[in-house]
Amino acid sequence: MDNVELIQKAIAAREMSYSPYSGFKVGAALLCGNGKIYTGCNIENAAYSPTNCAERTAFFKAVSEGEADFVAIAVSGWAGEPGLAYPCGVCRQVMMEFCDPGRFIVIVASSVDKYQIYLLKDILPFGFGPNCL
Repeated sequence: MDNVELIQKAIAAREMSYSPYSGFKVGAALLCGNGKIYTGCNIENAAYSPTNCAERTAFFKAVSEGEADFVAIAVSGWAGEPGLAYPCGVCRQVMMEFCDPGRFIVIVASSVDKYQIYLLKDILPFGFGPNCL
C-alpha cells in the first residue's frame, strides 16, 4: 500500500462524514500490519462532546475487530485551502495508546498532491502511553 492509495481511501471516507453542524468533513484510513485498512469519518452530535473524530472512528473499528498492529494513518480534512487538517490532541493520544510513536506514520492530506508525512513522536512529543505506567 503506498501513500497515495491510503490518501485516496481517506478522501473517500471523508465523503461519509456526518457533519451537519460544522460542515467540516474529515476522513481517515488506517493501515494495519497485515495490510488491512479501516476507514473512518467524523460523526458529529448536537451535544458536541459525543462527537467522534475520523481517526478515532477508524481506530475503534479496527480494535473492535481484534487488530493490534498499526503501520500508518492518512487523514484528509480539507478539500482545498486553507491547508492541512492535523489530528486533534485526543486522536493523537489514541494513536499513542495503540502505536509505536517511533514507527507509526501519520499522513495529513488535503489531496493526493498535497500532503505531509510525520512520525507520531513528532506530532506528539513526550506522549503518554502504556509504557509510561
